[in-house]
Amino acid sequence: MKHEGTPKGTATPDADGLGPAANPELDPGFGRHRFGGLSSKLLLLTVVFVMIAEVLIYVPSIANFRNTWLMDRLTTAGVAASVLAETNTLAPRLQEELLKTTGAVAIALDQGAQRRLIAMSNVPTQVDFVVDMAEVTPLTSILGSFAILTYRGDGVMRAVAAGQMGHTERVDIVFPVALLQQEMLAFSGRILALSLVISGITAALVYITLRAIFIRPLRRLTRSMEQFAENPEDGSRIIKVSGRRDELGDAEIRLAAMEEALSRALHQKQRLADLGLAVSKINHDLRNLLASAQLFLERLEHVPDPTVNRLAPKILATLDRAVGYTQAVMAYGKAQERAPQRRLIALHRVGEDVADVLGLVDHDTIQFENRIGETLEVDADPEQIFRVLLNLTRNAVQALEAERDGTLVRRISLSAERQANCVHIEVHDTGPGIPENTQRGLFKAFHSGAKAGGVGLGLAIVAELLRAHGGVIELDCDQPGTCFKIQLPDRTT
Repeated sequence: MKHEGTPKGTATPDADGLGPAANPELDPGFGRHRFGGLSSKLLLLTVVFVMIAEVLIYVPSIANFRNTWLMDRLTTAGVAASVLAETNTLAPRLQEELLKTTGAVAIALDQGAQRRLIAMSNVPTQVDFVVDMAEVTPLTSILGSFAILTYRGDGVMRAVAAGQMGHTERVDIVFPVALLQQEMLAFSGRILALSLVISGITAALVYITLRAIFIRPLRRLTRSMEQFAENPEDGSRIIKVSGRRDELGDAEIRLAAMEEALSRALHQKQRLADLGLAVSKINHDLRNLLASAQLFLERLEHVPDPTVNRLAPKILATLDRAVGYTQAVMAYGKAQERAPQRRLIALHRVGEDVADVLGLVDHDTIQFENRIGETLEVDADPEQIFRVLLNLTRNAVQALEAERDGTLVRRISLSAERQANCVHIEVHDTGPGIPENTQRGLFKAFHSGAKAGGVGLGLAIVAELLRAHGGVIELDCDQPGTCFKIQLPDRTT
Protein backbone atom coordinates (compact mmCIF):
# COMPACT_ATOMS: atom_id res chain seq x y z
CA MET A 1 0.00 0.00 0.00
CA LYS A 2 1.46 3.36 -0.96
CA HIS A 3 1.13 6.12 1.65
CA GLU A 4 1.19 9.81 0.96
CA GLY A 5 4.71 11.14 1.16
CA THR A 6 6.25 7.67 0.89
CA PRO A 7 8.34 6.78 -2.19
CA LYS A 8 6.98 3.95 -4.25
CA GLY A 9 8.34 0.59 -3.15
CA THR A 10 9.37 1.84 0.33
CA ALA A 11 7.75 0.30 3.40
CA THR A 12 6.84 2.61 6.28
CA PRO A 13 7.25 0.87 9.63
CA ASP A 14 5.49 2.09 12.73
CA ALA A 15 7.05 2.91 16.07
CA ASP A 16 7.40 -0.76 16.94
CA GLY A 17 9.05 -1.62 13.64
CA LEU A 18 5.91 -3.23 12.23
CA GLY A 19 4.40 -2.49 8.85
CA PRO A 20 0.94 -0.97 8.12
CA ALA A 21 -0.72 -4.37 8.19
CA ALA A 22 0.35 -4.79 11.81
CA ASN A 23 -0.98 -1.38 12.85
CA PRO A 24 -4.67 -0.81 11.97
CA GLU A 25 -4.32 2.94 12.34
CA LEU A 26 -1.88 3.04 9.39
CA ASP A 27 -4.14 1.10 7.04
CA PRO A 28 -7.25 3.13 6.10
CA GLY A 29 -9.02 0.07 4.69
CA PHE A 30 -8.32 -2.19 7.65
CA GLY A 31 -11.43 -3.80 9.12
CA ARG A 32 -13.87 -2.28 6.59
CA HIS A 33 -16.58 -4.38 4.98
CA ARG A 34 -15.47 -4.86 1.39
CA PHE A 35 -17.13 -6.73 -1.46
CA GLY A 36 -14.06 -8.92 -1.69
CA GLY A 37 -14.35 -10.03 1.92
CA LEU A 38 -14.83 -13.61 3.05
CA SER A 39 -18.59 -13.18 3.41
CA SER A 40 -19.06 -12.00 -0.18
CA LYS A 41 -16.72 -14.65 -1.55
CA LEU A 42 -18.52 -17.32 0.41
CA LEU A 43 -21.91 -16.26 -0.94
CA LEU A 44 -20.66 -16.05 -4.53
CA LEU A 45 -18.89 -19.40 -4.40
CA THR A 46 -21.96 -21.08 -2.92
CA VAL A 47 -24.16 -19.81 -5.77
CA VAL A 48 -21.57 -20.85 -8.37
CA PHE A 49 -21.19 -24.36 -6.96
CA VAL A 50 -24.95 -24.88 -6.71
CA MET A 51 -25.36 -23.74 -10.33
CA ILE A 52 -22.63 -26.15 -11.42
CA ALA A 53 -24.47 -28.94 -9.65
CA GLU A 54 -27.70 -27.90 -11.38
CA VAL A 55 -25.96 -27.95 -14.76
CA LEU A 56 -24.75 -31.48 -14.09
CA ILE A 57 -28.33 -32.41 -13.25
CA TYR A 58 -29.73 -30.54 -16.27
CA VAL A 59 -27.73 -32.51 -18.87
CA PRO A 60 -29.38 -35.90 -18.23
CA SER A 61 -32.70 -34.19 -17.45
CA ILE A 62 -33.00 -32.55 -20.88
CA ALA A 63 -32.11 -35.85 -22.58
CA ASN A 64 -34.75 -37.67 -20.55
CA PHE A 65 -37.28 -34.95 -21.38
CA ARG A 66 -36.64 -35.40 -25.11
CA ASN A 67 -37.04 -39.18 -24.90
CA THR A 68 -40.24 -38.91 -22.84
CA TRP A 69 -41.71 -36.34 -25.21
CA LEU A 70 -40.99 -38.54 -28.23
CA MET A 71 -42.41 -41.65 -26.55
CA ASP A 72 -45.63 -39.81 -25.69
CA ARG A 73 -46.16 -38.93 -29.36
CA LEU A 74 -45.22 -42.41 -30.51
CA THR A 75 -47.59 -43.98 -27.98
CA THR A 76 -50.48 -41.86 -29.23
CA ALA A 77 -49.65 -42.83 -32.80
CA GLY A 78 -49.43 -46.47 -31.72
CA VAL A 79 -53.02 -46.35 -30.45
CA ALA A 80 -54.14 -45.13 -33.88
CA ALA A 81 -52.15 -47.91 -35.45
CA SER A 82 -54.02 -50.44 -33.31
CA VAL A 83 -57.35 -49.05 -34.52
CA LEU A 84 -56.17 -49.26 -38.12
CA ALA A 85 -55.10 -52.84 -37.62
CA GLU A 86 -58.59 -53.73 -36.37
CA THR A 87 -60.73 -51.73 -38.84
CA ASN A 88 -58.34 -51.46 -41.75
CA THR A 89 -59.35 -47.78 -42.05
CA LEU A 90 -59.24 -44.55 -40.06
CA ALA A 91 -61.84 -41.80 -40.33
CA PRO A 92 -60.63 -38.43 -41.70
CA ARG A 93 -61.84 -36.66 -38.53
CA LEU A 94 -59.81 -39.06 -36.40
CA GLN A 95 -56.77 -38.57 -38.62
CA GLU A 96 -57.00 -34.79 -38.20
CA GLU A 97 -57.38 -35.11 -34.44
CA LEU A 98 -54.43 -37.49 -34.31
CA LEU A 99 -52.15 -35.10 -36.22
CA LYS A 100 -53.26 -32.22 -34.00
CA THR A 101 -52.59 -34.19 -30.80
CA THR A 102 -49.15 -35.40 -31.80
CA GLY A 103 -48.14 -32.28 -33.73
CA ALA A 104 -46.95 -34.54 -36.54
CA VAL A 105 -47.18 -33.90 -40.26
CA ALA A 106 -47.19 -37.59 -41.11
CA ILE A 107 -47.80 -40.88 -39.26
CA ALA A 108 -47.10 -44.30 -40.78
CA LEU A 109 -47.22 -47.95 -39.74
CA ASP A 110 -44.37 -50.16 -40.92
CA GLN A 111 -45.35 -53.85 -40.95
CA GLY A 112 -42.15 -55.13 -42.52
CA ALA A 113 -43.28 -56.03 -46.03
CA GLN A 114 -45.98 -53.37 -46.08
CA ARG A 115 -45.85 -49.68 -45.09
CA ARG A 116 -49.21 -48.01 -44.49
CA LEU A 117 -49.89 -44.28 -44.10
CA ILE A 118 -52.14 -43.55 -41.12
CA ALA A 119 -52.37 -39.77 -41.38
CA MET A 120 -50.65 -36.94 -43.23
CA SER A 121 -51.14 -33.19 -43.58
CA ASN A 122 -48.09 -32.15 -45.59
CA VAL A 123 -45.56 -34.19 -47.49
CA PRO A 124 -42.10 -33.79 -45.78
CA THR A 125 -39.36 -32.81 -48.18
CA GLN A 126 -36.18 -33.37 -46.12
CA VAL A 127 -35.69 -35.08 -42.77
CA ASP A 128 -32.88 -33.52 -40.65
CA PHE A 129 -33.01 -35.88 -37.64
CA VAL A 130 -33.90 -39.56 -37.33
CA VAL A 131 -34.41 -41.11 -33.88
CA ASP A 132 -34.95 -44.84 -33.47
CA MET A 133 -36.09 -45.33 -29.87
CA ALA A 134 -34.90 -48.94 -29.93
CA GLU A 135 -31.29 -47.78 -30.45
CA VAL A 136 -31.24 -44.84 -28.02
CA THR A 137 -28.38 -44.77 -25.46
CA PRO A 138 -27.67 -42.20 -22.72
CA LEU A 139 -24.81 -40.68 -24.73
CA THR A 140 -26.77 -40.44 -27.99
CA SER A 141 -29.72 -38.97 -26.06
CA ILE A 142 -27.54 -36.20 -24.61
CA LEU A 143 -25.81 -35.42 -27.90
CA GLY A 144 -29.12 -35.47 -29.82
CA SER A 145 -30.79 -33.19 -27.27
CA PHE A 146 -28.12 -30.51 -27.57
CA ALA A 147 -28.17 -30.87 -31.38
CA ILE A 148 -31.88 -30.05 -31.34
CA LEU A 149 -31.41 -27.15 -28.89
CA THR A 150 -28.79 -25.57 -31.14
CA TYR A 151 -30.63 -26.33 -34.40
CA ARG A 152 -31.37 -23.38 -36.68
CA GLY A 153 -33.88 -24.03 -39.45
CA ASP A 154 -37.45 -25.16 -40.24
CA GLY A 155 -36.83 -28.82 -41.08
CA VAL A 156 -38.53 -31.92 -39.74
CA MET A 157 -37.41 -34.97 -37.78
CA ARG A 158 -38.51 -38.60 -37.80
CA ALA A 159 -39.07 -40.81 -34.75
CA VAL A 160 -39.52 -44.58 -34.90
CA ALA A 161 -40.62 -47.03 -32.19
CA ALA A 162 -42.18 -50.49 -31.87
CA GLY A 163 -45.97 -50.51 -32.35
CA GLN A 164 -48.63 -51.77 -30.00
CA MET A 165 -49.49 -55.05 -31.82
CA GLY A 166 -46.17 -56.91 -31.88
CA HIS A 167 -42.48 -56.80 -32.57
CA THR A 168 -42.90 -56.72 -36.35
CA GLU A 169 -44.84 -53.42 -36.33
CA ARG A 170 -43.11 -50.07 -36.03
CA VAL A 171 -44.76 -46.68 -35.65
CA ASP A 172 -43.17 -43.92 -37.65
CA ILE A 173 -43.99 -40.23 -37.12
CA VAL A 174 -42.60 -37.09 -38.74
CA PHE A 175 -42.94 -33.65 -37.11
CA PRO A 176 -41.29 -30.22 -37.26
CA VAL A 177 -38.01 -29.89 -35.31
CA ALA A 178 -39.17 -26.50 -34.00
CA LEU A 179 -42.02 -28.19 -32.10
CA LEU A 180 -39.65 -30.31 -29.97
CA GLN A 181 -37.15 -27.47 -29.75
CA GLN A 182 -39.70 -25.09 -28.27
CA GLU A 183 -40.78 -27.68 -25.71
CA MET A 184 -37.15 -28.33 -24.72
CA LEU A 185 -36.40 -24.60 -24.43
CA ALA A 186 -39.45 -24.14 -22.22
CA PHE A 187 -38.31 -27.05 -20.06
CA SER A 188 -34.80 -25.53 -19.88
CA GLY A 189 -36.27 -22.23 -18.75
CA ARG A 190 -38.21 -23.94 -15.98
CA ILE A 191 -35.07 -25.82 -14.91
CA LEU A 192 -33.08 -22.55 -14.90
CA ALA A 193 -35.70 -20.75 -12.83
CA LEU A 194 -35.89 -23.65 -10.39
CA SER A 195 -32.10 -23.79 -10.20
CA LEU A 196 -31.91 -20.09 -9.38
CA VAL A 197 -34.46 -20.49 -6.61
CA ILE A 198 -32.68 -23.54 -5.20
CA SER A 199 -29.30 -21.78 -5.49
CA GLY A 200 -30.60 -18.71 -3.69
CA ILE A 201 -32.15 -20.72 -0.85
CA THR A 202 -29.12 -23.01 -0.54
CA ALA A 203 -26.66 -20.13 -0.71
CA ALA A 204 -28.58 -18.20 1.92
CA LEU A 205 -28.70 -21.18 4.28
CA VAL A 206 -25.04 -22.04 3.73
CA TYR A 207 -24.04 -18.39 4.03
CA ILE A 208 -25.94 -17.87 7.29
CA THR A 209 -24.61 -21.11 8.74
CA LEU A 210 -20.96 -20.61 7.77
CA ARG A 211 -21.09 -16.97 8.79
CA ALA A 212 -22.20 -18.00 12.26
CA ILE A 213 -19.70 -20.86 12.48
CA PHE A 214 -16.63 -19.28 10.87
CA ILE A 215 -16.91 -15.61 9.90
CA ARG A 216 -18.07 -14.25 13.27
CA PRO A 217 -15.42 -16.17 15.24
CA LEU A 218 -12.75 -14.94 12.81
CA ARG A 219 -13.93 -11.37 13.29
CA ARG A 220 -13.81 -11.94 17.04
CA LEU A 221 -10.20 -13.07 16.71
CA THR A 222 -9.44 -9.98 14.61
CA ARG A 223 -11.05 -7.61 17.12
CA SER A 224 -9.19 -9.29 19.97
CA MET A 225 -5.87 -8.88 18.17
CA GLU A 226 -6.65 -5.20 17.47
CA GLN A 227 -7.47 -4.55 21.12
CA PHE A 228 -4.40 -6.42 22.33
CA ALA A 229 -2.15 -4.53 19.88
CA GLU A 230 -3.31 -1.22 21.36
CA ASN A 231 -1.84 -2.13 24.76
CA PRO A 232 -0.04 -5.49 24.81
CA GLU A 233 1.03 -5.06 28.43
CA ASP A 234 -2.60 -5.04 29.61
CA GLY A 235 -3.37 -8.64 30.61
CA SER A 236 -7.12 -7.99 30.51
CA ARG A 237 -6.93 -7.59 26.71
CA ILE A 238 -5.84 -11.21 26.20
CA ILE A 239 -8.52 -13.09 24.25
CA LYS A 240 -10.95 -15.14 26.32
CA VAL A 241 -11.04 -18.74 25.08
CA SER A 242 -14.60 -19.70 24.10
CA GLY A 243 -14.12 -23.44 24.60
CA ARG A 244 -14.89 -24.43 21.00
CA ARG A 245 -13.76 -27.96 20.14
CA ASP A 246 -12.64 -27.33 16.57
CA GLU A 247 -9.81 -25.69 14.64
CA LEU A 248 -11.00 -22.18 15.54
CA GLY A 249 -11.01 -23.20 19.19
CA ASP A 250 -7.41 -24.38 18.78
CA ALA A 251 -6.57 -21.04 17.14
CA GLU A 252 -8.08 -19.19 20.12
CA ILE A 253 -6.01 -21.27 22.56
CA ARG A 254 -2.81 -20.66 20.56
CA LEU A 255 -3.57 -16.94 20.24
CA ALA A 256 -4.28 -16.63 23.97
CA ALA A 257 -1.00 -18.41 24.78
CA MET A 258 0.93 -16.22 22.36
CA GLU A 259 -0.61 -13.01 23.72
CA GLU A 260 0.07 -14.10 27.29
CA ALA A 261 3.71 -14.92 26.47
CA LEU A 262 4.11 -11.61 24.64
CA SER A 263 2.57 -9.71 27.54
CA ARG A 264 4.95 -11.39 29.98
CA ALA A 265 7.91 -10.67 27.69
CA LEU A 266 6.97 -6.99 27.47
CA HIS A 267 6.58 -6.83 31.26
CA GLN A 268 10.04 -8.36 31.65
CA LYS A 269 11.44 -6.00 29.03
CA GLN A 270 10.09 -3.01 30.91
CA ARG A 271 11.46 -4.35 34.21
CA LEU A 272 14.86 -4.83 32.60
CA ALA A 273 14.74 -1.30 31.22
CA ASP A 274 13.92 0.04 34.69
CA LEU A 275 16.65 -2.14 36.19
CA GLY A 276 19.16 -0.88 33.64
CA LEU A 277 18.31 2.72 34.47
CA ALA A 278 18.65 2.04 38.18
CA VAL A 279 21.99 0.24 37.67
CA SER A 280 23.30 3.15 35.63
CA LYS A 281 22.40 5.64 38.38
CA ILE A 282 23.88 3.46 41.14
CA ASN A 283 26.97 2.71 39.08
CA HIS A 284 27.61 6.41 38.50
CA ASP A 285 27.74 7.13 42.24
CA LEU A 286 29.55 3.87 43.03
CA ARG A 287 32.37 4.78 40.69
CA ASN A 288 32.95 7.99 42.63
CA LEU A 289 32.98 6.08 45.94
CA LEU A 290 35.47 3.55 44.60
CA ALA A 291 37.74 6.35 43.43
CA SER A 292 37.68 7.83 46.94
CA ALA A 293 38.49 4.41 48.44
CA GLN A 294 41.50 4.12 46.13
CA LEU A 295 42.83 7.42 47.43
CA PHE A 296 42.51 6.26 51.04
CA LEU A 297 44.29 2.95 50.27
CA GLU A 298 47.15 4.75 48.58
CA ARG A 299 47.72 6.59 51.88
CA LEU A 300 47.60 3.31 53.84
CA GLU A 301 50.42 1.88 51.72
CA HIS A 302 52.84 4.19 53.56
CA VAL A 303 51.81 2.89 57.01
CA PRO A 304 54.67 0.73 58.49
CA ASP A 305 52.52 -2.32 59.22
CA PRO A 306 53.33 -5.73 57.63
CA THR A 307 49.66 -6.76 57.41
CA VAL A 308 48.69 -3.48 55.79
CA ASN A 309 51.62 -3.71 53.40
CA ARG A 310 50.56 -7.26 52.40
CA LEU A 311 46.84 -6.61 51.97
CA ALA A 312 46.81 -3.05 50.63
CA PRO A 313 48.09 -3.95 47.14
CA LYS A 314 45.52 -6.74 46.82
CA ILE A 315 42.70 -4.46 47.93
CA LEU A 316 43.92 -1.76 45.57
CA ALA A 317 44.02 -4.24 42.67
CA THR A 318 40.49 -5.32 43.53
CA LEU A 319 39.33 -1.71 43.57
CA ASP A 320 41.00 -1.18 40.19
CA ARG A 321 38.99 -4.09 38.82
CA ALA A 322 35.81 -2.69 40.34
CA VAL A 323 36.44 0.73 38.79
CA GLY A 324 37.05 -0.98 35.44
CA TYR A 325 33.75 -2.84 35.75
CA THR A 326 31.85 0.34 36.54
CA GLN A 327 33.36 2.06 33.51
CA ALA A 328 32.35 -0.90 31.36
CA VAL A 329 28.81 -0.68 32.67
CA MET A 330 28.61 3.01 31.90
CA ALA A 331 29.80 2.31 28.35
CA TYR A 332 27.44 -0.65 28.00
CA GLY A 333 25.29 -0.36 24.87
CA LYS A 334 25.76 -3.40 22.67
CA ALA A 335 24.71 -6.05 25.21
CA GLN A 336 28.07 -7.83 24.89
CA GLU A 337 31.48 -7.97 26.54
CA ARG A 338 34.61 -6.56 24.96
CA ALA A 339 36.70 -8.91 22.85
CA PRO A 340 39.22 -10.95 24.92
CA GLN A 341 42.81 -9.68 25.03
CA ARG A 342 44.47 -13.05 25.42
CA ARG A 343 47.78 -13.57 27.17
CA LEU A 344 49.61 -16.53 28.70
CA ILE A 345 48.77 -16.50 32.41
CA ALA A 346 49.47 -18.75 35.39
CA LEU A 347 46.08 -20.18 36.28
CA HIS A 348 47.20 -21.17 39.80
CA ARG A 349 47.86 -17.49 40.65
CA VAL A 350 44.41 -16.53 39.35
CA GLY A 351 42.88 -19.08 41.71
CA GLU A 352 44.86 -17.61 44.64
CA ASP A 353 43.66 -14.10 43.79
CA VAL A 354 40.06 -15.31 43.74
CA ALA A 355 40.53 -16.90 47.17
CA ASP A 356 42.01 -13.65 48.54
CA VAL A 357 39.17 -11.51 47.20
CA LEU A 358 36.51 -13.82 48.66
CA GLY A 359 38.33 -14.21 51.98
CA LEU A 360 38.71 -17.97 51.64
CA VAL A 361 42.31 -18.12 52.86
CA ASP A 362 41.32 -17.72 56.53
CA HIS A 363 37.62 -18.59 56.28
CA ASP A 364 36.12 -19.99 59.51
CA THR A 365 33.93 -22.74 58.01
CA ILE A 366 34.83 -23.18 54.31
CA GLN A 367 37.92 -25.07 53.20
CA PHE A 368 39.48 -23.90 49.94
CA GLU A 369 41.72 -26.15 47.85
CA ASN A 370 43.64 -24.83 44.88
CA ARG A 371 44.68 -28.03 43.06
CA ILE A 372 45.75 -26.25 39.89
CA GLY A 373 49.37 -26.97 39.05
CA GLU A 374 51.68 -24.02 39.56
CA THR A 375 53.23 -24.53 36.11
CA LEU A 376 49.90 -24.75 34.22
CA GLU A 377 49.54 -21.92 31.75
CA VAL A 378 46.33 -20.88 30.00
CA ASP A 379 45.87 -18.67 26.96
CA ALA A 380 43.11 -16.26 28.03
CA ASP A 381 42.22 -12.70 28.95
CA PRO A 382 43.50 -12.21 32.55
CA GLU A 383 40.62 -10.05 33.74
CA GLN A 384 37.93 -12.15 32.09
CA ILE A 385 39.22 -15.52 33.32
CA PHE A 386 39.46 -13.98 36.80
CA ARG A 387 35.78 -12.96 36.55
CA VAL A 388 34.85 -16.47 35.41
CA LEU A 389 36.45 -18.14 38.41
CA LEU A 390 35.29 -15.37 40.76
CA ASN A 391 31.62 -15.76 39.79
CA LEU A 392 31.68 -19.54 40.04
CA THR A 393 33.53 -19.52 43.38
CA ARG A 394 31.33 -16.79 44.83
CA ASN A 395 28.21 -18.84 43.99
CA ALA A 396 29.78 -21.81 45.78
CA VAL A 397 30.58 -19.67 48.85
CA GLN A 398 27.01 -18.36 49.00
CA ALA A 399 25.59 -21.90 48.73
CA LEU A 400 27.87 -23.22 51.49
CA GLU A 401 27.32 -20.28 53.84
CA ALA A 402 23.56 -20.81 53.58
CA GLU A 403 23.93 -24.24 55.24
CA ARG A 404 23.43 -24.13 59.03
CA ASP A 405 24.30 -27.71 59.93
CA GLY A 406 27.73 -27.75 61.61
CA THR A 407 28.40 -31.38 60.68
CA LEU A 408 28.40 -30.70 56.94
CA VAL A 409 31.65 -30.63 54.99
CA ARG A 410 32.16 -27.24 53.36
CA ARG A 411 34.86 -27.40 50.71
CA ILE A 412 35.59 -25.62 47.43
CA SER A 413 38.23 -26.97 45.10
CA LEU A 414 39.75 -25.71 41.86
CA SER A 415 41.46 -28.13 39.51
CA ALA A 416 42.70 -27.99 35.93
CA GLU A 417 44.67 -29.99 33.39
CA ARG A 418 45.83 -29.47 29.82
CA GLN A 419 44.87 -31.87 27.06
CA ALA A 420 46.57 -30.96 23.78
CA ASN A 421 45.57 -27.37 22.96
CA CYS A 422 42.69 -27.20 25.47
CA VAL A 423 42.64 -26.59 29.23
CA HIS A 424 39.93 -28.35 31.27
CA ILE A 425 38.97 -26.56 34.49
CA GLU A 426 36.69 -27.78 37.30
CA VAL A 427 35.10 -25.70 40.06
CA HIS A 428 33.65 -28.14 42.60
CA ASP A 429 31.91 -27.56 45.93
CA THR A 430 30.24 -29.84 48.49
CA GLY A 431 27.06 -27.78 48.69
CA PRO A 432 23.46 -28.93 48.16
CA GLY A 433 23.71 -28.77 44.37
CA ILE A 434 21.45 -27.02 41.89
CA PRO A 435 17.75 -28.04 41.75
CA GLU A 436 16.73 -29.87 38.60
CA ASN A 437 13.99 -27.36 37.78
CA THR A 438 16.56 -24.54 37.49
CA GLN A 439 19.20 -26.42 35.48
CA ARG A 440 17.50 -25.89 32.12
CA GLY A 441 17.93 -22.11 32.06
CA LEU A 442 21.01 -22.05 34.28
CA PHE A 443 23.21 -19.99 31.93
CA LYS A 444 20.49 -17.52 30.91
CA ALA A 445 20.29 -14.04 32.36
CA PHE A 446 17.89 -13.55 35.28
CA HIS A 447 17.42 -17.30 35.84
CA SER A 448 19.11 -17.41 39.22
CA GLY A 449 19.88 -20.77 40.80
CA ALA A 450 21.67 -19.21 43.74
CA LYS A 451 20.36 -18.01 47.09
CA ALA A 452 17.27 -15.85 47.41
CA GLY A 453 17.88 -12.27 46.34
CA GLY A 454 20.32 -13.15 43.57
CA VAL A 455 19.84 -11.36 40.26
CA GLY A 456 20.86 -14.35 38.15
CA LEU A 457 23.59 -12.72 36.05
CA GLY A 458 26.72 -14.51 37.35
CA LEU A 459 26.47 -17.72 35.32
CA ALA A 460 25.20 -15.81 32.26
CA ILE A 461 28.31 -13.60 32.41
CA VAL A 462 30.53 -16.69 32.79
CA ALA A 463 28.99 -18.36 29.74
CA GLU A 464 29.32 -15.19 27.66
CA LEU A 465 32.99 -14.69 28.58
CA LEU A 466 33.83 -18.31 27.77
CA ARG A 467 31.98 -18.17 24.43
CA ALA A 468 34.12 -15.16 23.51
CA HIS A 469 37.18 -17.38 24.13
CA GLY A 470 35.68 -20.22 22.07
CA GLY A 471 35.13 -22.23 25.25
CA VAL A 472 32.13 -23.88 26.87
CA ILE A 473 30.84 -24.53 30.38
CA GLU A 474 28.56 -27.29 31.59
CA LEU A 475 27.16 -28.61 34.83
CA ASP A 476 28.35 -32.08 35.84
CA CYS A 477 25.32 -33.70 37.49
CA ASP A 478 27.13 -37.00 38.20
CA GLN A 479 29.20 -35.63 41.07
CA PRO A 480 27.89 -34.70 44.54
CA GLY A 481 27.39 -31.04 45.28
CA THR A 482 27.92 -28.65 42.37
CA CYS A 483 30.61 -29.16 39.75
CA PHE A 484 31.14 -26.88 36.76
CA LYS A 485 33.41 -28.08 33.96
CA ILE A 486 35.07 -25.60 31.63
CA GLN A 487 36.80 -26.26 28.32
CA LEU A 488 39.06 -23.37 27.32
CA PRO A 489 40.91 -23.85 24.01
CA ASP A 490 44.02 -21.96 23.01
CA ARG A 491 43.65 -19.26 20.41
CA THR A 492 43.76 -20.36 16.77
CA THR A 493 46.55 -18.98 14.63
